[in-house]
Amino acid sequence: MCGPKWLARLRRTQKYRGHALTNNLKTWLAATSALVMFANPLVYAQDTAQATQQAAEQTEDQKLEAFFAEIFQRNIANSPLFQAQLGMKTERYGEWDDFSDTEAIRQHEETKQDLVRLRANINREKLSEASQVSYRIFEFLQERAIAGHRYRFHGYAFSTMNNPMTFPVTFMQNIHRVDNVSDAEAYISRLNGLKVAGEQLSEGIDMAAERGVVPTSFSFDPVIKDALNVITGAPFDDSDEDSAILADFRGKVDALEIDASEKQRLIDEAVAALAGPFQQTVKTFIAKVESLRDQSKGANGVWALPDGKAFYENQMSFWTTEKDLTAKEIHKTGLKDVKRIRGEMKAIMATVGFGDSLQEFFTFLRTDPSNFFPNTPEGKQAYLDQSKAYIDAIYADVDKYFNVLPKAPLEVKAVEEWREETAPIAFYNRPTPDGSRPGIYYVNLKDMTTKQKHEMETVAYHEGAPGHHFQIAIQQELTGVPMFQKFAFFGAYTEGWGLYAERLAKEQGRFTDPMQDFGRLQNEMLRAARLVVDTGIHSKKWSREKAIKFMLDNNPMTEEDATKEIERYIDLPGQALSYKIGMIKILELRDKAKTELGDDFDIRDFHDVVLKSGAVALPILEELIDAYIAEQKAEAA
Repeated sequence: MCGPKWLARLRRTQKYRGHALTNNLKTWLAATSALVMFANPLVYAQDTAQATQQAAEQTEDQKLEAFFAEIFQRNIANSPLFQAQLGMKTERYGEWDDFSDTEAIRQHEETKQDLVRLRANINREKLSEASQVSYRIFEFLQERAIAGHRYRFHGYAFSTMNNPMTFPVTFMQNIHRVDNVSDAEAYISRLNGLKVAGEQLSEGIDMAAERGVVPTSFSFDPVIKDALNVITGAPFDDSDEDSAILADFRGKVDALEIDASEKQRLIDEAVAALAGPFQQTVKTFIAKVESLRDQSKGANGVWALPDGKAFYENQMSFWTTEKDLTAKEIHKTGLKDVKRIRGEMKAIMATVGFGDSLQEFFTFLRTDPSNFFPNTPEGKQAYLDQSKAYIDAIYADVDKYFNVLPKAPLEVKAVEEWREETAPIAFYNRPTPDGSRPGIYYVNLKDMTTKQKHEMETVAYHEGAPGHHFQIAIQQELTGVPMFQKFAFFGAYTEGWGLYAERLAKEQGRFTDPMQDFGRLQNEMLRAARLVVDTGIHSKKWSREKAIKFMLDNNPMTEEDATKEIERYIDLPGQALSYKIGMIKILELRDKAKTELGDDFDIRDFHDVVLKSGAVALPILEELIDAYIAEQKAEAA
């Protein structure tokens, strides 16, 4: 579903409001098992005769486990980026992945063969209940990856959210650890190796353009601006201040307990790599972007691309995990929900004594100075502090709603200044599986005049606790499941849980301030409106301006935020559908469990069932809840 570019390789390592970064063509994160972060990724090779004998003695569950382990270790061996994300340091620690289309095609063939092998060699009926769930998840992921392969060039190589030149910097900052000299040398190796990765990216851009797929017109300037920011500062200019990437390397090397001369050697080599291959890669990318301007089809939805209608249908299925939903049905659902939420908004307006004009209230919220923190370092810190306070308060009575909590800590941070231009409004960075790197709720504080106070509480719950941090960290900490379930990604499940968490926080007694509750409705309205505008843009051929107007008519967000949102939906078709579709399904299943179980219903147990298998497709989630209801009824009989 994405072009052969490195952004696709780590799209699950970051999750942000409005965009859960997806898997790459291979959906390689879905083919995992065994605790490989503690193992050499090549250890699965065995003596054939011994393996045959062992296979004959295995149960069906053990055969499935071995199958997943083989695939995971193979795929881990293919991806230095994922190895690093898992906290592994192998002989490939200084490398990037292979982002060529040749590799994408090879992986696609492997995916097809893996699915054939699964169905031929594993008898699903003989599996335990838990293993059947693992089988279903793996099968669903493989089928989805295969269906998306033909559209791998339709995913834009760059956009207002995804910048191939800021990705390497954030990866090196957040993922590449430097604990010794060897790690520092691997860092330098990656800086030098960016040249090959950049050439593969450029080739993919050209191959997409040849097929009539060129990024949207509004993406060019911000992408170029942030790419230029990457090569601003030493050693790229005469500035006395280090660039972000050199500052990161220097700080990591300075922390090592080695001789000053050794530190200087490492820094000198990094400077040479940055001033040479690294800088040239960035400049070549900028030139490539500039060369494509005249070929862009403007600010249109994907209907304007070759096979655009079929591509959008594929993306609706990918993001919602519901194969039979149509754009017409989703559009209608969105309009109905928008109408309901407008009514609830008016009820709060009456409570605070504002009258009955939503548009006047929206204008008031956009312009009232008291609704914003000062656009100063102090104001930004106040926003972060208050967000942390909201998250901390969740834990006060969390045991009333959850039996299991994430072990990994959660931090709240501002997006770094150098990448504010194309960074999302807010997003979540997953922790390492062992908890050595915490989960991070990032907030883009580029302009505090766009950060309305009344919506900050609900965003904190969505991105932090009990939202993405609970779901994603708990998923990575699961025991007794194949490793791939710790990293499997389904947009409707993940974003549906995030939006459900906002509703759950309300039920927990949060949002005591009516205006913060209005902010909750504002964010739910945003997700409902997304059903309307996403289908409007890509199926009904709405213009960018019409979609922005619809957002502003139904939400007090600023015009700048509305514009950024709409541009995101244009660039990433179907993703915006995942939030509401997922939330609707979770609430529907919870209501079903409540109705059928009556007094035996325990919300903590319900949450256990939703979270215990990691992220799943919505049809699989429904199967899990149905099984839970049946089990509870049997126990009560």
